[in-house]
Amino acid sequence: MASDLAGHLNYLVGTAEESADREKRILDEWARYSVSGNTGAATDDVPSDLEEGESWESVLDFLQGSSSASGTTSDDSLVSALLSKPDVEHLLPSLVSLLSSSKPDDAISEELVEMIGFDNIELSMQLLARRQDAVRQLTAYLSGGPSQPRPARTQPNGRSKGKHRQAASQLDELDPAEARRRMEETLRANAERPLFTGTAHDAPEALPHVYTSASVVQGNMLSHLGTRYMLPIGTTRKDHEDYEEVIIPPARTVPPRALERLIPVSELDPLARGSFPGYTSLNRIQSIVYPTAYQSNENMLICAPTGAGKTDVAMLTILRVLDQHRSRESTSGNLAASIERDKFKVIYVAPMKALAAEIVRKLGKRLQWLSIRVRELTGDMQLTKKEIAETQIIVTTPEKWDVVTRKPTGEGELASRVKLLIIDEVHLLNDERGAVIETIVARTLRQVESTQSVIRIVGLSATLPNYIDVADFLSVNRHTGLFYFDSSFRPVPLEQHFIGVRGKPNSPQAKKNLDRVTYEKVSELVREGHQVMVFVHARKETVKAAEAIKEAAQADGSLDEFSCGDHPQFDFFRRDVAQSRNKEMRQLFDHGFGIHHAGMLRTDRNMMERMFEARAIKVLCCTATLAWGVNLPAHAVIIKGTQVYDSSKGSFTDLSVLDVLQVFGRAGRPGLETSGVGFICTNEDKLTHYLDAVTSQVPIESKFVAGMIDALNAEIALGTVANVHDAVQWLGYTYLFVRMRKNPFQYGLAWDQVAEDPYLGAKRNQLITAAAQQLAEARMIAFDRQTGSLVCTDLGRIAAKYYIRHKSIEIFNEKFRPKMSEADVLAMLSMSTEFDQIQVRENEVKELEALMENAPCAVKGGTDTSQGKVNILLQAYISQQRPEDFALVSDQAYAAQNGGRIIRALLEIAISRKWANVSAVLMGMSKAIEKRLWPFDNPLKQFELKADVLYKFERWADDYAVAELAEMSAEELGKLLHLNERHGSAVRDAAKQFPTVRITYSLRPLGADVLKIAVKVERAFNWSSKVHGSAEPFWLWVEDHDGTNILQLSHLIFRQTTDILDVDFVISIPSQKRPPSVTIRFVSDRWQGAEEEVEASLEDLVMPSASDSHTPRLDIPYLPLSVIRNPSLQEFLAPRLHGFNAIQSQVFWSVVKTRLHTLLCAPTACGKSVMGHIAIWETMKNSTNGTWTLVVAPRRSIALELTSDLRLSSKGADTTVELVTADHIFDKPSRKVVRVVTATDLFHALARKREFKDVLSRLRLVACESLELLDAVYELGLSLLLHATQAYPVRFLGLSSSLNDPADLAAWLNVDPLALHSFKPSDRDQALSVSTQTFTIPHSAALFKAMAKPAHAAIQAARGEPAIVFVPSRNQCAPVALDLITQCALESETARGYLPDNVSAEQLEHHLIRLQNGALLRDFLTRGVGIIHDGIPKPDRLLTLELYAEGVVRVLIAPREAVWTLPVRATTVVVLGTQYVHISPGDDERQVREYALEEVVRMQGKAVRHAGAGHFHLFCQAEGKDTITRFLNDGLPLESRLLETDALRDWYRARRKDGGIADKQAAVDVLSCTFLARRLVSNPAYYDARSTAVNELLSRIVDRLEGER
Repeated sequence: MASDLAGHLNYLVGTAEESADREKRILDEWARYSVSGNTGAATDDVPSDLEEGESWESVLDFLQGSSSASGTTSDDSLVSALLSKPDVEHLLPSLVSLLSSSKPDDAISEELVEMIGFDNIELSMQLLARRQDAVRQLTAYLSGGPSQPRPARTQPNGRSKGKHRQAASQLDELDPAEARRRMEETLRANAERPLFTGTAHDAPEALPHVYTSASVVQGNMLSHLGTRYMLPIGTTRKDHEDYEEVIIPPARTVPPRALERLIPVSELDPLARGSFPGYTSLNRIQSIVYPTAYQSNENMLICAPTGAGKTDVAMLTILRVLDQHRSRESTSGNLAASIERDKFKVIYVAPMKALAAEIVRKLGKRLQWLSIRVRELTGDMQLTKKEIAETQIIVTTPEKWDVVTRKPTGEGELASRVKLLIIDEVHLLNDERGAVIETIVARTLRQVESTQSVIRIVGLSATLPNYIDVADFLSVNRHTGLFYFDSSFRPVPLEQHFIGVRGKPNSPQAKKNLDRVTYEKVSELVREGHQVMVFVHARKETVKAAEAIKEAAQADGSLDEFSCGDHPQFDFFRRDVAQSRNKEMRQLFDHGFGIHHAGMLRTDRNMMERMFEARAIKVLCCTATLAWGVNLPAHAVIIKGTQVYDSSKGSFTDLSVLDVLQVFGRAGRPGLETSGVGFICTNEDKLTHYLDAVTSQVPIESKFVAGMIDALNAEIALGTVANVHDAVQWLGYTYLFVRMRKNPFQYGLAWDQVAEDPYLGAKRNQLITAAAQQLAEARMIAFDRQTGSLVCTDLGRIAAKYYIRHKSIEIFNEKFRPKMSEADVLAMLSMSTEFDQIQVRENEVKELEALMENAPCAVKGGTDTSQGKVNILLQAYISQQRPEDFALVSDQAYAAQNGGRIIRALLEIAISRKWANVSAVLMGMSKAIEKRLWPFDNPLKQFELKADVLYKFERWADDYAVAELAEMSAEELGKLLHLNERHGSAVRDAAKQFPTVRITYSLRPLGADVLKIAVKVERAFNWSSKVHGSAEPFWLWVEDHDGTNILQLSHLIFRQTTDILDVDFVISIPSQKRPPSVTIRFVSDRWQGAEEEVEASLEDLVMPSASDSHTPRLDIPYLPLSVIRNPSLQEFLAPRLHGFNAIQSQVFWSVVKTRLHTLLCAPTACGKSVMGHIAIWETMKNSTNGTWTLVVAPRRSIALELTSDLRLSSKGADTTVELVTADHIFDKPSRKVVRVVTATDLFHALARKREFKDVLSRLRLVACESLELLDAVYELGLSLLLHATQAYPVRFLGLSSSLNDPADLAAWLNVDPLALHSFKPSDRDQALSVSTQTFTIPHSAALFKAMAKPAHAAIQAARGEPAIVFVPSRNQCAPVALDLITQCALESETARGYLPDNVSAEQLEHHLIRLQNGALLRDFLTRGVGIIHDGIPKPDRLLTLELYAEGVVRVLIAPREAVWTLPVRATTVVVLGTQYVHISPGDDERQVREYALEEVVRMQGKAVRHAGAGHFHLFCQAEGKDTITRFLNDGLPLESRLLETDALRDWYRARRKDGGIADKQAAVDVLSCTFLARRLVSNPAYYDARSTAVNELLSRIVDRLEGER
């Protein structure tokens, strides 16, 4: 026979790998064992090691039969089993001593298990069961007797060496004990291997910082189902009639290690020493972690029992951050002064608001001496920028930190300065809230990677079984940052009692049994002289529980045992209690009972805490808030019941393990007692759940799948995930990923899937794709399945910002309408899935019906549905009605808290959809919930007026508008209210402080169908810092005449220094069907009733007629350069131009070869200036000596550029090029000269009273550059020149970017219709792609961070070609450069940034040694990024441009204003935002303004290249996109600015004074030469003119100027 039974047994316990190739063979061989069921006769094939006639059904029967006989047949089996264990032989003498002692079995069992190992507990039981036999066998073995067993040496796989075919060996191997031993060994060996690989590996790594008394914990040993195998040693169960009790004794203390010692505080450095006041030394846990916590930046996970001092470990890590941010130069010795507070933030994430408050108090007190500010940021709290700047440590909750880090601005900017993130109670991963912890950790880890910053993560946790998984999730190094301390490290050893009360849950019998067992345990403890805290789960239950114990004690005759009447201070305390208004508290105190809950007055709670601490109360019945918020220990704690009402679920749920651990943490008084006792009384069916959870039997699993869709949306909205690849990477940072690999069954994966795909790429891809599909269906993202692109929509961004679930968004998509009433809004709001858990209970219906009767809005669904219940509770909340039922109170608070947030989100959705009607309704309802005031209520209720004043106000003055009240005197108001003048004064002050504004507007047509509404908003209320704070935000929008759509809107802020705000709205006016009016609406963001609206009539508005002046681009042959017929100029242009382009060819004759006044309006960078230069040189070539040409530029930077170009092209022209000032413009030329001048200098020169006739007679040409920049000074200067040259043959040549209507400009310059060339922007013949991307993030640093990724993508799309990035100001240059380099590093995984591959470090260094400001520029230049602005030394700017020209610098970053001076172009131009912050001179008022359209056009021109295609990427605010793109496509609007500034008035006053203008008619004559005169006729509405008679209009202007003299 090929195999034997022993071999088969080995096969059964062998590994999968060993068996895989033998399955068929073994099955065949096993089939050869045929058994006769009745006779038991074996076939001929039965091997010889079965005796004749022996038969058995299976291997199990064989083993069971053998083992049952083993007690009698194998006397040596115990010694054999012992000797088979490693490292046991040297323990045998001790074993004999222990087993032969007179102690009973119970007394030695624990020591025995400790001695031979927890893994061998069954062998321990056998040794105890056969103590005498074991002593006899061991004694014989130790004395070296002849019968001692000598087991064969076994290999790791359990198989003996030697030939298995030998008969004697087979008989040994079939010994039942030996077979069992081998099976156990092999099973144990296999259990240590990964179950899914089947390959053996080394023994589990021994982690240096795992401190536990149980050996099994070291290996994190769990079954494949994730459960531990048994309860701690010494656990006992007791069965009573009414309940079952499981008692777990305190864990045995882990003995100190060789080098372990307590660290005295005196050894710490001054920074740490001062932060541990009153400490003599760190405790054992703190001493162990100190080197890692305070002397390294390692991520850490500290698992330790409650009360073991984890908060002090957090303190050590905080002190590490402080130490790293100290100024080492400080020699004063003042530690507080040496800390650089603005360079770091520490975030402490606590699981509960109550705990957060306790942490703030504790840390704030300890760090006060260092002037470190600690603040709480939880719930609906917000921190201002100033508060954030002043705060170094922020204590928050997981949900709040998730919300904060989702925000791109304000609080969200905190995340960029975080250096330490502490997550307390990280074992909450197992809770429903665990998904939030996964989200914030994953976000932080990715932030660390993407920004290359260092954020230390420290996790604090109760003891948990799979701590290695949590450590991996937190990116903790297992050998240096992972610390595990078992329950033996509690400061006071804890005995835990788990009591399962019999009876159906919530039945009267179960409640009766619960009361009885609670009384039994309390009375027993009180009898022993201990204090007891009884924890219940509702405020009312505290009194009920105390009364129940008191009544039971009274019935039992033991009430006197509870009394504290013999306490020395009893009478003193009794007097204090007597002063309380809490009747129950007074009555219970006399019998030794106290109550404590958050609903009591603070003074009463403090009194109870003080008395319990002084032992003047024996039994304190309290809620769990006492365990969280106050450190008040007792010898024993009892948790009475585990059913807690959870308003977020709308039902009773099990008390969380976190709460149980926290309550148990209060058991035992450190320093006063050596032990504590914790009882948890629950239902019988929940007993196992709490046993497993509290004793860390069950590993914590991920709850991330449930929240993954909304978490993914948040990451897409934040810009950290842009495609499926990013999302798959992001999922790799979650705890879900860690657990899916460890326990795939739990997450629907088979082992073979993990074996084939160890990093679960396919599974992660599947999860992300499914989530993205759902988000796309909800219209929250745009998902491209081909490319994997994920783009956030407004809906997704708003959902992320306000924490709205995708399921709720789906409901809103279905129900939301442009017009809705308050009742409709409330009905839709109540359908949100956030309220799904709120259920209607029968006992609440009556009270809900009563509340519904008083509800102002109809309730859809009534009291029968949960939506109806939410609706009723919200309306009751706004009406300030409080329900009686405690569950309803909780539900109402939940509905109000979430309703306010959701309605704000709905408001933003409505605004994003430009729905005017519903936006106004939602604005009112949002403030209604926030202020608890209906829109129809009197708005002055928002002020802190006395109750009697409000009553009288509602009775006598309810119909008066606030504005009317503000106009009345205090005396009149007093009489009106039937009160005195003082009361009238209070109402008058409130009315005057109520935010109101005066709105005025001007209608300014910009084209035939484009209207600018210039709105002036003037503050009309008195500012009070107490009432208004630092800012009053409000919305201002223009809506259509029927109030359906918002045409344009703006969110503005009034500050104390703000009196007037100017806002321009640009809207389209359909020329076919013009609306009769539009409405300008002002709505306060905070004040109910603070609204204004002004109707702007459009019926009499005169719009300019559509322009027909545009020149079609002709399809003609391109002209060669030879047509110039000027060899030197041709030679100069040849390297730049191969020939003329289409527009240049079309206009060449008119511009160059004629003397006609000419206007050329063409797209930027199409060669207008070149044609101007050729015209200049052609004019000078044909002119006599002493003649001159004048070139006028609107800006000095343009004048300098023109001068430089003209000088370069002047070779061989026998002409001088001069850049002149006002003093020398009209100097008589001695030779041919071209004078370049700024518009300002031209105006100042002409404004002087001088005779220019002789000089003007020699003037041949005036070239007017960049007429699209025509301002008041430029216009007045040219007008004066036109007026002065009327009698001379001076030619005017105007050059401008494309205009939407050039006709009046041409008429002003007296341009012949044949010489007017006006091309549209689309007529350029260079390829230029324009893409626009909108953002809804306000102007801030976060906006540029959000733009970094798409900007990088735009740069990389050009494949190595150069790029220019425009930012609003020079302050943004370096941060944007850094963000772009970071994005590049993440994508390419190299540190070269944008530096071309062909540029070596040595080659670059050769240039960099020339830098003057190397500190700023060097790092950027070495990564291919240059920064250029006026704040950089000129040599450095020239070097940067040189490197850019050579291709070394690929990306050039420049501020907005540099667009006029930047002499280079690029393949890609990216405009990062079209807003900048303007600070008025001499004023601190900061105002966000839009880029001028001319600036955007100029930036676009930088992307136009003659050699190839250009790409222009415009990133702007959503509301500005339509206006910008319209004028980029149609051409710029151009209107006169003469009436907008003081230039005209000042000039007129000076000329009248010096006689330059003799009378009004002379003034009219001069003004008739202005561009204004032309536009007054074409577009009178823009200038608030009604007539179109130009002389009449000019006369009025002169009259006004006369009046202002």
